[in-house]
Amino acid sequence: MTVDVRSLTDPEERWAAIPALSDLRIRVFRSWPYLYDGSAEYEAAYMAEFVREPGSVLVVARDGDSIIGAATASPLEGQKPDIQNPFCDQGLDVAQIFYFGESVLLPQYQGQGIGHRFFNAREDAARAAGARKTAFCAVIRPDDHPMRPETPRDLHPFWRARGYAPVPGLTGTLEWQDLGDDFESAHVMQFWMRDL
Repeated sequence: MTVDVRSLTDPEERWAAIPALSDLRIRVFRSWPYLYDGSAEYEAAYMAEFVREPGSVLVVARDGDSIIGAATASPLEGQKPDIQNPFCDQGLDVAQIFYFGESVLLPQYQGQGIGHRFFNAREDAARAAGARKTAFCAVIRPDDHPMRPETPRDLHPFWRARGYAPVPGLTGTLEWQDLGDDFESAHVMQFWMRDL
């Protein structure tokens, strides 16, 4: 199978991709560790907000005409307070940081180097924007969580091999509805960062 990975820069192409990207996010984030019970309406609004953000980067992976993966990034200055505030609280200069949003890929395409291509494209965009650091966050789930798989996929070695490390004390919270719940709850997020 040949997968094409590229950044979408044309505004019309980015807007046209929103339904497929929304569906992809819902499908991938339903799995461990996010267990996200999302809706198409929320996802479409989220992606539209992202597409409007100046300096945002949208990288998609396609197998034929189907979008099977995507990764996003943008200057940290353009993120919401929930994302910016933990950095400000640590005295970090948000103007120097490029923030990586999601990186989602259907399971059957994992292990083929697409994740590296997502990181390469976003890091190149961060350098082009003059950023000195890149960062992202990942949810922290307890080891005894009832929905934890017997052998969950651990992305920490992959992230470390890319030069990222969790920053001690740099955590925040994001709210979403977990599978099986009928309410949103706060989730602790650990931020990872690297110098460019």
